[in-house]
Amino acid sequence: MSILLKTPTEVMKELGLKVRAKRLSQNLSQSGMASRSGVSLGSLKRFESTGQISLESLLKIAMSLNCMRDFETVFNENTTTHSLFQAKTQMKTRCRGSLK
Repeated sequence: MSILLKTPTEVMKELGLKVRAKRLSQNLSQSGMASRSGVSLGSLKRFESTGQISLESLLKIAMSLNCMRDFETVFNENTTTHSLFQAKTQMKTRCRGSLK
């Protein structure tokens, strides 16, 4: 399923599962990953099961898994999206009220 059709919660859970798979592919335990990244073991466990984590901790995990390049395209102005919502909002011109 496309990421555009998922809820934020679904995307978060999927991201947690992807990090878990990446961690396991590098033969790291959760405690080893926590130690390597500087993220608490509890935060890492919660992230892998629910997807909930702070941005700072997510970046620390990405850095320890050599995945920081994955963030280069987030919010990039040159990235093309096919979001219906974005296409609709781009068509509207922002107008402010006046005091006339």
